[in-house]
Order: sequence, then C-alpha cells, then structure tokens
Amino acid sequence: MMSHSERVVRGPATGADLELFRHIENHLYTAVVSDSLDELGYRDQALREFMRPLSPDDCFAGWARTLACVDTYHVPGDPYAMEIEALDSVLPGEVVIAGTAGSVQNAPWGELLSTSARARGARGAVIDGLVRDVKKIQALQFPVFARGIKAVDSKGRGIILDYNVPIDCAGVRVTPGDLVFADYDGVVVVPAEVLPQVIQLATEKVEKENGSRNDLMQGAYLRDVYDKYGVL
Repeated sequence: MMSHSERVVRGPATGADLELFRHIENHLYTAVVSDSLDELGYRDQALREFMRPLSPDDCFAGWARTLACVDTYHVPGDPYAMEIEALDSVLPGEVVIAGTAGSVQNAPWGELLSTSARARGARGAVIDGLVRDVKKIQALQFPVFARGIKAVDSKGRGIILDYNVPIDCAGVRVTPGDLVFADYDGVVVVPAEVLPQVIQLATEKVEKENGSRNDLMQGAYLRDVYDKYGVL
C-alpha cells in the first residue's frame, strides 16, 4: 500500500470535468466505452458481471476515489477510524470505488456512508462487496453498484485499510483519478492516460451506430449496413 503522503491528490471537479461527465452520462454507454478501450488494447476494463445497480436507472461518471477493504475477525479499538477519514476526504466529482478482495463477509456500505458521500459531492459508489439499507439509499437517489445485499455491519468483520491508493475492484485494477462509468450494463474503468482517446472513439462510434440503426429500421440488410458504417 502507498503511505498517506504518496496518495494521488487531485482537486474538486472543475466545470470542464462536469461537462465531460454529463457528455458521458447523456450520450455514451458502457458498452461503447468498453469497445473503444478494446480498440486501444485495454481489454480488461469492465468489472465482473455480478456488479449490479441498486436501481435500474443508476448511471454516473466521475473520478475514482478508491477504498481498500479487508476482512477482520475481531473488533479493533476504533473500527471506523479509516472509514471516517476516507469518506471525509471525498471530493466533488468523484466516484467512491471499493475493493474487498472479493469478500462477502460484511456490508461495508450503507445509508450513512451514502449520505456522507452524497453530501461531499460524490457522483456514485461502486462496492465490490455487499451493501445494506438499500431502500434508504434508493430514497436518497444516490446511485450505487454492488456485488450483493446483506444486513450485517462491517464492525468486527471488515475494515477500510487505506484509501486513494491503487486497488483491484471486481477484476479491474483501479488507480485514483481513473474515470469510472456505470450504467445498467455494468461498470467500466478508463485509465486516465487514455481518457481523451477513449471519449473520442466512443463518441464517433455512437454516431455510426445511430446511422446503422436508422438504416436497419428502414429495411437495409445488416451486411450492407456493416459495410457502410463498420460497426456492430
């Protein structure tokens, strides 16, 4: 793990960041972003298939604010210390994304963490683990993706070991500041170093897919449409 002094530091989302997030959420979708990552040789950027939204319309894009969670089998003296520090550090425009090494021992995310993240300006949360208080999270209209749902607390079962450090989340390496994009098809992570290229490719592909769709609806054969637009 990185030491606190080695954590990636970025400021709150700028106006340009928010414009980018809105473009992604309103005009792109995870499938076309995944395809664009494939084109650039990044073929393992989609989180595992079990990562599902708590509400069907959950969709968000933002910068990764990572949490590294581990299982425990005792109650430490201050079980929530790092959890509190991590949530209080969240900046506007970030997505809280937690790696748990695949644990389903506890629910490290619930209503109060969702409320805190929302108040700090987070755009959503991705938890490679279990969550609870689902109805209350839905009432907040704070979008969350998770591995599953279970009522148990993290106290004595798991802790946040560190935050804003590289993690593995549902099979994808996530570095703080990467772009996290989630919609009903799942979650993709775009490494910061290829973000401009990915957005350009994805936007161009959406335009070609729109043309393909229109031609197909007018009765054109798929072979002809593919030869014309080159997308499928």
